[in-house]
Amino acid sequence: MRKTFIILSALTLSLSSCVSKKKYLALEKQYQDTKGNLQKTAFEKKELEAKFAKIEKRVENYNEKINSLKDYNSDLEAKNNVKLDMVGKNAVISNTMKEKMRATLTKVDPAELANAKTLKDSMDVAIAYNLKKSINSSDLEGSEDVNVDIDQTVVMISVSDKLLFNTASYRVKKKAYKLIQKLADVINSEPSMDVMIEGHTDSRSINNAVLQDNWDLSVKRATSIVRLLEKKYKVEPSRLIAAGRGSSIPLVDNSTSENRARNRRTRIVILPNLDKFFGLLAQEETIAP
Repeated sequence: MRKTFIILSALTLSLSSCVSKKKYLALEKQYQDTKGNLQKTAFEKKELEAKFAKIEKRVENYNEKINSLKDYNSDLEAKNNVKLDMVGKNAVISNTMKEKMRATLTKVDPAELANAKTLKDSMDVAIAYNLKKSINSSDLEGSEDVNVDIDQTVVMISVSDKLLFNTASYRVKKKAYKLIQKLADVINSEPSMDVMIEGHTDSRSINNAVLQDNWDLSVKRATSIVRLLEKKYKVEPSRLIAAGRGSSIPLVDNSTSENRARNRRTRIVILPNLDKFFGLLAQEETIAP
């Protein structure tokens, strides 16, 4: 009986060991399969990461091209806006300035635009409007001895010499200081303007201990005005030019005393910076039609 029990126990233990080994082999196989799948997944992940990196690089390249095209377009637009057109013989105007000029012209009385047939004519009208709005030029008008004119985008104020000088003299009359003060106010009111003071004489010759000829007299008269504008009325000297024209550019012939009086004059030529000049649009009031 004892022998039979020992045999049965040995058989049971043997069968138990066989089952555990099978389970082990199954688990081992499952482990190897899982390990293989993980390796495959890791490989596939690397492939996907490489593909994703290529896609990111392509997107980056496309963005660079798009930004480059935007920059190119902006550059073309900027170049187009500063493209210049000739106006008359002396001035040029960019597309940007033309847009500002058109904005000004919408505020001008239509009657004043009736004779503006060319771009130059339109610019003259626009500058005349802006000039009246930005500077108090009316203080210089209203006298036959002071004339304000605009030609080819240049503002010219002509003053008879009888208001400024005695005969054959280049010393400015004290009573002319009020007029020069008004002129300085006009110049100082728009810092973008450069100013040339021109002296003009009649054709009668002059020669004395101080003056050699009409050229000498016209230059000294222009210089006297420039000195006053700088020293007394604080106009920036870098904006001032003194020029003498002698009797070379008469308004009328010098056959009569009246005509010679007209030719004896000082001309103030104001050369505006057009971009800044039209920049006054933001400060302007709309005029009634």
